[in-house]
Amino acid sequence: MTGFLLTPERRDELAELLDDQERFRTEHPKVADYLETSPRLPGTGDDDADRAFDLRLLHYMTGGESENPYWDIVAPAVGPPAEGRHRREVNGGRPSGSARLAFAQTVLQEAYAYAIPSPETLAWIGGVRNGRRLLEVGAGRGYWAGQLRQLDIEVRAYDSEPPDQVDNVSFRGGAVWGHVGDLDELAEARAEGVESDCVLFLCWPPGWGDPMALEALESYERAGGDRLIYIGEPRGGKTGTDGLFDKLATEWNLEDEDTQFVTWWNLQDRAQCWSRRG
Repeated sequence: MTGFLLTPERRDELAELLDDQERFRTEHPKVADYLETSPRLPGTGDDDADRAFDLRLLHYMTGGESENPYWDIVAPAVGPPAEGRHRREVNGGRPSGSARLAFAQTVLQEAYAYAIPSPETLAWIGGVRNGRRLLEVGAGRGYWAGQLRQLDIEVRAYDSEPPDQVDNVSFRGGAVWGHVGDLDELAEARAEGVESDCVLFLCWPPGWGDPMALEALESYERAGGDRLIYIGEPRGGKTGTDGLFDKLATEWNLEDEDTQFVTWWNLQDRAQCWSRRG
C-alpha cells in the first residue's frame, strides 16, 4: 500500500463528489461525517499519514476498485504493537492509537465487519478448514464470507438480521457482500444436514449475555460437527459468553491460532481453530 496513488480520472471524480456536498452527504453520509469530524480529533502525530488514511477511506468507501477495501484502507496503518503484545495492530504507528483512528474504526466496522480480514488470515482459514466448506452463523454484512468466496472457499452465511432484509442496528445501510441468509434459511440448511460436513465459523459473535454463539455451537455438535473457527475476544471480552468458553474449555481442543492476525489496537480479538474432543 506504500505509495498509494489515484489516477487523474479518479481524482477528478472525487473532487466532483466533494464539490457537491448535498450529493456527497446523500450518497455517503458516514464518509461525509467522518471527513468533517476527523480533522478536529487528535491524530497519530504524522499529518501526512493521517491525510493518506483519510484519502484511502474516501476512495475505497465511495466506489474505488478493490477486492478487499477494508484491508486496503487499514493496511498502511498497521504498526508495531504495544510492549508485550505479540500480534499485528492497526494503530497508525502509535501503540496507543488515536482518537481519529478510533472514529475511523467505528465507520469501517459498520461498513465492513468488526474483525479485519487480512490476506494472511484469509489464507490461514483456507488451510485450517481442511478442504471443507464453512458455515458462518452471525455473518453480518457477509464481508468475511465474500472475501473467502474470492478464494474459492464455499461459505454458507446466515444472520438473524441480514442487513439487506431488515434494519440491523450494527450494520445500517442495507449493503451486503454476497448472500446472507436469514434464520429461516439457516433452519432449512440444518434440516438438510449442512452442519455435519461443514466447519462452523463464528466471527465476532455477540457477547453481553447473548446466547447466539453457544446455541450455534450446540446445534453444530448435535449434528456431529467437529471443527470450529472462532474470531473474537477471549472470555470476559466483547464476544461470546461464559457458556461458550466453558464448553470450549471442557469439550474442545485449541488446535491452531493465526499468528499473523491483524486487529485494532484497542481490541483483544484473535483467530483460532478448535477441534472437538473424542
